[in-house]
Amino acid sequence: MKKWILLILLPACVWAGYEALMAFDRYFPFGRMRETPAIRPYEKPQLVMESGTVPVDDSEAAYRAMEPGALRSSLLPGDRKTILEGRRIYATYCMQCHGKNHDGSGTVGQSFSPLPADLETPRVQESTDGVLFRHISYGAVNGRQPALATTLRIEDRWRVIAYIRSLGVRNQP
Repeated sequence: MKKWILLILLPACVWAGYEALMAFDRYFPFGRMRETPAIRPYEKPQLVMESGTVPVDDSEAAYRAMEPGALRSSLLPGDRKTILEGRRIYATYCMQCHGKNHDGSGTVGQSFSPLPADLETPRVQESTDGVLFRHISYGAVNGRQPALATTLRIEDRWRVIAYIRSLGVRNQP
């Protein structure tokens, strides 16, 4: 007897639940995602870009293709405004790993092994601007430096380098 009740009650509950959901759906006061305007694939013809319309001079592609020794900043070296802007950018994107003392012991950087680079060491300070630009832009080989080319504009990466240069070599006690 219980099996018969269960066989009758189960489909009835499923049907009642379905009807309740449909009633809720019909009278829901907000719009539905399926009802919002959207461009569906191939709804409109794809635009075809003419040959030669993609700039490659002074673009990311040109910087990536250059050797580090050939990379040069267009900013004035030692310009106070550039350094201050680089400091602001450093605080936003770099300080979490390299730390406020630039020693690689930032909040996030402490969990890395090896620690992020100490930016006031002779090794970093004696690196060319091009090498620093490549490390910041495309990541460091065998390191944890993330590639920031898609995050920071080219000028902003040069500003961070100007700020790093302004730090100089740390005096060891």
